[in-house]
Amino acid sequence: MEIQVIQKKIFEIRGHKVMLDFDLATMYEVSTKVFNQAIKRNIERFPEEFMFQLTIEEWKLMWSQIVTTSQTRRRRDSLPYAFTEHGITMAASILKSETAIRMNIAIVRAFIELRKFASQYADIIVQLKDLKDKVGNHDVHLDKIYEALDRLLTKQDEETDWEARQRIGFKTD
Repeated sequence: MEIQVIQKKIFEIRGHKVMLDFDLATMYEVSTKVFNQAIKRNIERFPEEFMFQLTIEEWKLMWSQIVTTSQTRRRRDSLPYAFTEHGITMAASILKSETAIRMNIAIVRAFIELRKFASQYADIIVQLKDLKDKVGNHDVHLDKIYEALDRLLTKQDEETDWEARQRIGFKTD
């Protein structure tokens, strides 16, 4: 499975990048029921930072964003589990199939690519902030320059007017 396909199945919930149980079950080529049964048999391996169950509100929000065949078979009152990267790795170790191992490697790579992208994004944000700080000060400096130029031009206009004035009084040729 391509990394981009896996990345589309990674969501941010409660500040964590997670994948949902039905997507993982599909990738590991088992039913969601079998997947969740394996997890529940080994629940001591899944602390809260590895796995948590969505709330009704979170699931309703997710339901409107996701369309999968697994959802159509899932009861609406059955809340899915969300697995962090560590939880996904632990799930693969429980399933122990060749498919689980292959998919786990692909999923870890997808998470790594997301981290790289986020890191690059963070660098861009820092650069934009620096640029904004520099450019923000330029407005003040440019205003001062325009004001000084305006004063010089006004003074030059006044001097030109003084020299070009029509002389009165005694005139010599």
